[in-house]
Amino acid sequence: MWLFVFFDLPTETPKDRKNYRIFRDKLQKDGFLMQQYSVYIRHCMSGENTDLHIKRVKSFVPEKGNVIILQITDKQFANMLQLFGKLS
Repeated sequence: MWLFVFFDLPTETPKDRKNYRIFRDKLQKDGFLMQQYSVYIRHCMSGENTDLHIKRVKSFVPEKGNVIILQITDKQFANMLQLFGKLS
């Protein structure tokens, strides 16, 4: 399974920015890699492992903002199409 974490967190105040950094750092410490800004992904070897990482993410979601967790299979992940624009 693959876990995707999408998030929109406020960054208006110094406290908001600190909470954003803490959330992002905890995702990275839990093995998530940045796919795009505010989109992090992680591979999980089993359903139990997936559940563990979902619980971890839930435990450190900031009080403000929006976090979405999506899980997909390896086969679905393999069908992902990634497009890149030209560099200026």
